Amino acid sequence: MLEHGGKLREAARLYGRDDWIDLSTGINPHGYPAPALPADAWHRLPEPDPELVAAACAYYGAPALLPVAGTQAAIQALPRLRAPSRVTISAPSYAEHAHAWGKYGHVLRLAAYTELDAAVDSSEVVVVVNPNNPTGETIAPERLLDWAARLGARGGWLVVDEAFGDTDPALSVAANAGQAGLIVLRSVGKFFGLAGLRLGFVGADAAMLHALADLLGPWAVSGPAQAVALQALRDHDWQRTTYVRLEAGGKRMRELLAAQDIRAAGTPLFHWWPETRPEAFHAHMASRGIWCRLFREAARGIRIGLPPNEAGWQRLESALQEWNNR
Repeated sequence: MLEHGGKLREAARLYGRDDWIDLSTGINPHGYPAPALPADAWHRLPEPDPELVAAACAYYGAPALLPVAGTQAAIQALPRLRAPSRVTISAPSYAEHAHAWGKYGHVLRLAAYTELDAAVDSSEVVVVVNPNNPTGETIAPERLLDWAARLGARGGWLVVDEAFGDTDPALSVAANAGQAGLIVLRSVGKFFGLAGLRLGFVGADAAMLHALADLLGPWAVSGPAQAVALQALRDHDWQRTTYVRLEAGGKRMRELLAAQDIRAAGTPLFHWWPETRPEAFHAHMASRGIWCRLFREAARGIRIGLPPNEAGWQRLESALQEWNNR
C-alpha cells in the first residue's frame, strides 16, 4: 500500500507518546457531530437512499451523483472501466490515482500542472486533483471544461478529483458532470471531518454512473454512513459556520508559517511547502507529539492540517520556533 496521513498507531510505536496532535491528513478537526441513528440504519440492507442522492446533488450542485464508499472506491474502479488507454495524471498529486491506473495496462504519464493543457490532445484520460493535494494548486473551471469537451469528443475522460473542493466552491465543475467525458469525485471526509464514514460521490453521465454502480455492486455504502451524511448535507447552518471557521483557521496557519519564514501554499484545510530537510523536520515535530505529513519523493516537502484547539496551536507555534532557531 502507498503511504498516507493518519497512522497514529505507527507514530506511537515509533516515538512512544500518547498525546499526539494529528496534522497529517488535512481533515477538518471539528467534524460534523454524528447524530443518533435509527435502528434500520444498522439492521436493514443499505440500499441507496434517494434522499441522500438528492441532498448531495443540492449541496454539490450536480445533476446526478452515485454514492460510493469513499472516493477511494471510485479511484480504484475507474481504471477497470476502460480498455488500455493513454492516461496523463497531474503531478505531484494524490498518489492513489497513478497507483490505480498503473494496474490495468494503461500507458501512464505524470505531468506538471503547467503541462496538462498540452497533454490533453495526446491522452485518452486526464486526471486532475483540484485543488491539488498536497500542493494546493488550482485550475480554473473554464479550462477544465474545455479539456473535458476535447477529451469527450473522442470518447476520452477528464477525471477531476474535488475531494478538497468544499472550501472553494467556485472551482467546482460538478454542475457540468452530466456532459460526456467529465467525471467528478467529491468527498464528505475532508470538509465535514467524516473520513471514517468512507463516503464520497461520483458525478458523471448516466451511462458512466450505471457502469460504475454495476462494477461496485450492491450495498456499496453502509446504512450508518448514509444516515449521517444525509443530515450533514442538509445542515446548512453548520456548513456556513464551518466555512467561516476554516477560512479563519487557514489564514491563521498561513500567518503562523510566514512568521517562521515558511512560504506555504494550500487550502484552508492544509498547507504544504517544499522543505529542504523534510525528514529532519518531520522527526523534529514528531518528537514533540505533532504528526505532520512527510513527502519524500515528487512533492518533497511537508504538509500540515489544522490543530484541533488553542493548546494545539500553541504547541505547533513552539515547535516551529524551535525548528527555526535550531
